[in-house]
Amino acid sequence: MINGVIIKKIAKNSDSRGWLAEIYRSDEINFKPAMGYTSVTKPGVIRGPHEHKYQSDCFVFVGPGNFELHLWDRRGKAGAENEHMKMAAGENNPLLVIIPPGVVHAYKCLGEVDGWCVNLPDKLYRGEGKKDEVDEVRWESNTESPYKIG
Repeated sequence: MINGVIIKKIAKNSDSRGWLAEIYRSDEINFKPAMGYTSVTKPGVIRGPHEHKYQSDCFVFVGPGNFELHLWDRRGKAGAENEHMKMAAGENNPLLVIIPPGVVHAYKCLGEVDGWCVNLPDKLYRGEGKKDEVDEVRWESNTESPYKIG
């Protein structure tokens, strides 16, 4: 487990109409989203790896689709340098995962169906009015990157 990463199992409550799942509650997790968006990833596609200097991401994987999520700790804490975590998330394992700044993250869509991910980050993309620089350190185009998934 990487220090500061929060993982919450999400329960899907099913009935004859379909299902409902609580994805975020402020009384369970001390985290304040600033915005939210959804992304769809095609099977076999990898998003990332990248990291943020100031932003925490709050990924919600409930389906459709399944992912392999990778995290690497780059914060330079003694004994945790480049610690790596890998987990399954999505339709078969619904999770909320909060990733703090300095933790590199990437995910790959598995199987034959498009995978959906909701992100509730704690910072606005490009800041108030979209006037700031993007808070990302992108590793995917760095051929020397130690952060790779297959």
